[in-house]
Amino acid sequence: MLGKNSVLIGLLLGLILPLTAWLLFSKLYPNVIILNKPAIPYLVALGINLLIIRLCYKKNADETGRGVMIATFACMLLFLFVFKIRLT
Repeated sequence: MLGKNSVLIGLLLGLILPLTAWLLFSKLYPNVIILNKPAIPYLVALGINLLIIRLCYKKNADETGRGVMIATFACMLLFLFVFKIRLT
């Protein structure tokens, strides 16, 4: 079973906020643009993930922090490509 300090737990934890932001702002509120910047909600979610990484490393949950970091990096790349394609 999964332990408290697991990369898989970190991956799942790291995907919660970006997926929630994507669900809210692309499916429920598709025409809402904050400050004329469509990527703001996703960047806020990724910023909160960076705070979660910091907390994980402070609490010596290195594997969980590594999982959150992998998920955050993957979401950053995904959002970069999605917005680059959508804006050009």
